[in-house]
Amino acid sequence: MTQRIQWLDESRLAHLPGSVEPWLRELEGATLLRVPGRDRSRARIVTTLLHGNEPSGVRAVHAWLRSGVAPATDAVFYIGSVEAALAAPAWSHRALPHARDANRCFVPPLGGLEGERARELIERLEAARPEALIDLHNNSGRSPAYGVGRVADAAHLGLTCLFADRYMLSDLRLGTLIEATARFTTSIVVECGRAHDPVADAVALAGLERYLSVEDLSVRTEPRDYPIKFQAMEILHRPIRVRVHPDVRLAFGDAPVEGANLTVRSDFDRHNFDPVEPGMVLGWLGPPGTWPFDARRGDGIEVSAELFTSADGLVRIRRAMVPVMMTVSAAIAQSDCLFYAMQKR
Repeated sequence: MTQRIQWLDESRLAHLPGSVEPWLRELEGATLLRVPGRDRSRARIVTTLLHGNEPSGVRAVHAWLRSGVAPATDAVFYIGSVEAALAAPAWSHRALPHARDANRCFVPPLGGLEGERARELIERLEAARPEALIDLHNNSGRSPAYGVGRVADAAHLGLTCLFADRYMLSDLRLGTLIEATARFTTSIVVECGRAHDPVADAVALAGLERYLSVEDLSVRTEPRDYPIKFQAMEILHRPIRVRVHPDVRLAFGDAPVEGANLTVRSDFDRHNFDPVEPGMVLGWLGPPGTWPFDARRGDGIEVSAELFTSADGLVRIRRAMVPVMMTVSAAIAQSDCLFYAMQKR
């Protein structure tokens, strides 16, 4: 039996625990909650914890709910991978073992628990007739805060500049929530920064407070509501998703790791959002074997040979790029991707 998404009774907001972990234990599973706003004719959506190892968003939601502030419009919250977040050790599982990534399940076939939840969630979110949606996440590597969306217009950039001054324009089709919701609302991902970084938690809460309090989400509002001018935002586009083949033994280190087919420099994530030039060392190849990379553009074309070159055991950057979402977790790199190679627009 598929565990459906539960609706949290609004009356329970008066008795929220003082910290987020006990609250998640009370929820037990995926949860939706609608908080009445000053204008009941409109709604804004906040989704978070689609990945169980990304706590900044749910910490911000918990803190905001405890504040008791009335939002400008109705606020609909979705708390996703509660089970994965609580699985021991807490906050370490992107998804439960053998489960699908909950933010890769929003395109057919929508089978299994994650797919059924995705189908139900989209139906309920669309029924709310929202004017906007933000999906709060963390990175696993060092990174500033930024937004991700499928359109770079004033509406999407305006939402982003409530949180950050960088925006990643993506045409990749990965089965994410914002891909599925783009047809009925303005929706973006907000990557708040590295998981468990207090700065990322602060970014999530400050942006959430602005998003839920401002009366008008258009960029015509007062500067104090939009502290970042969207006209000056840094925009990256033309993403290439860089993955490693499943059978590649991947490691991170300051030197080649014995037994690894590919060792990536453990400090490479410090280059997130910084341009890297041809010739920079990404890492080291192990014993001769299969080329480790699979890099795909939005049209599905594989272009890893354009991005990387190897000689004398070294892997170097072949073409100037801006890496984004670079991880230093082998598990995340193998299950999702190593990073996205992008260009400044």
